[in-house]
Amino acid sequence: MTPYRDITDEEWQQVAQLLPELRPRAELRGRPLANTRAVLNGVLWVMYSGATWSAMPRRYPSYQTCHRRFKAWHQSGTLKIVLAELYGAASEELCGFMEMRMRSHAKPIATPPSVLPAGMPAAAAPAPASAPAATVPANEFAVSLKHAA
Repeated sequence: MTPYRDITDEEWQQVAQLLPELRPRAELRGRPLANTRAVLNGVLWVMYSGATWSAMPRRYPSYQTCHRRFKAWHQSGTLKIVLAELYGAASEELCGFMEMRMRSHAKPIATPPSVLPAGMPAAAAPAPASAPAATVPANEFAVSLKHAA
């Protein structure tokens, strides 16, 4: 692959109509919406570089904004269409690489208590994924910390 560069005006004209425009906030409160072209450049920088989202250069919008739009575009299938328009056959390699990275960062499934290693107390077992984290009263949590030490 060639080194990354921001998309040109001609490339932006090709893909601008493919990206959904976000509606401005009605109340005019909070931050203004980030420029879609700048967000796309940030997303492409992460895809090309293989770096983490938080390592994005400051010339792009915040990494949280870029990551949020990346997820929305990926889930809707828009990102594959945009990449195919920009890079043709090379887009498949980029998409495959990002999907592999997304799978490697997926949260592991919690181990059920019946499969705990011998000698591991049930209190030390990870909570099931569906249970909210704040269901343990504070005093029970403090007692379990004393016993763990």
